[in-house]
Amino acid sequence: MTDTVPYRGRFAPSPTGPLHFGSLIAAVGSYLQARANDGEWWVRIEDIDPPREVAGASDLILASLEMHGLAWDRLSYQHNRLDQYGAALDALQQTGRLYPCTCSRRDIAASVDSSGGPIIYPGTCRDKTGVVVENHALRIDTRNAMIQFEDRIQGRQSFPLSQESGDFILRRTDGLFSYQLAVAIDDVEQGMTEVVRGCDLIGSTARQMHIHNLLGLASPAYAHLPVAVDPDTGHKLSKQTFARPLDSSMALENIWDVLDFLGQNPPPDLRQANLASLWHWAIAHWQLDAVPTRSGIDVKSKQFYDGQTANPIGYKMKPDVSYEPD
Repeated sequence: MTDTVPYRGRFAPSPTGPLHFGSLIAAVGSYLQARANDGEWWVRIEDIDPPREVAGASDLILASLEMHGLAWDRLSYQHNRLDQYGAALDALQQTGRLYPCTCSRRDIAASVDSSGGPIIYPGTCRDKTGVVVENHALRIDTRNAMIQFEDRIQGRQSFPLSQESGDFILRRTDGLFSYQLAVAIDDVEQGMTEVVRGCDLIGSTARQMHIHNLLGLASPAYAHLPVAVDPDTGHKLSKQTFARPLDSSMALENIWDVLDFLGQNPPPDLRQANLASLWHWAIAHWQLDAVPTRSGIDVKSKQFYDGQTANPIGYKMKPDVSYEPD
């Protein structure tokens, strides 16, 4: 672990496209919680899924953060930490809780009746024996894993993992490490004291805590912000639902809107002030307790969408392929 500080938080975007209003909510919430606690705020680019990455997206994300007045203390890239993920996977192998899986997504869908809900892996390969080969996925056994934690916004959380997510993937068939593994290891090894992110990832928190538990690692604290929701469809604002990229020329208005969304009640006159004044007010008046305790909030204005029809499954797409929903 790195040198300890009283507080360390982070914003961890995946470079699959430019930032949008939904991702700005997570960035601002995590930034303000860090600054209000006199702590550090890191930006971690989660770039370990090349098939999903968009060329130049990392630079666009960083430029957008800068234009919106979000200054990070340290910048890291997951692609530089592959050795650490491999070491963690080796350690997890020693627990006896990993196993190879040869099931395709089609196999899994055909073997369960989801009744329109999420598809939970039924453990088809769990009790098979044999040598693990590179083109097999590696799953983690979640039987009897009950994860409970106190979320600082959403309250007490309980996740029976075998029912909520099933045995999830840590290494994909293409050899890439999963989002769940990488984030679980990064947050501990990089010394994060608290993770502030969207409520769409609260299930991922339970999976990451399961990894921590098996490795004997202490989890950070968690606070899950409400996500922006399309008032017409009820789907999360995301790239999959055609969220409009942030307009950095509207940085002042964008930050004011995020503060309003997060229940901070920014003074109306600050919407016409300057960005530095708005940030000064926001840090001085930040109240985590004022953030609404809902998983999602309707976005009042349609300015955040590009006018296309939202993907009907939105961020719930591909639940067994590990990536950070945007």
